Amino acid sequence: MARRNYRKEYDNYQGTAAQKKRRAGRNKARRIMIAKGKAKKGDGKDVAHKDNNPLNSVAKNMKMESKRSNRSFKRTPTARRKRGG
Repeated sequence: MARRNYRKEYDNYQGTAAQKKRRAGRNKARRIMIAKGKAKKGDGKDVAHKDNNPLNSVAKNMKMESKRSNRSFKRTPTARRKRGG
């Protein structure tokens, strides 16, 4: 079995400018929710964005959800496009 090439994965996906910007948005949202007392380190929850845009980190657009419900979506032909990729 071939070994997983993490360097290539980072270069081709995680290291792209768009993904870095999205990750920074998610991190900012988490910091905001921790400051408001709605999240704690290791709580097993995600910050869910109601409009599915992690760059829109204003309090009225965010809520706390379990990782399972935040990271899943209905498997229909149009569901992936609605989630924002």
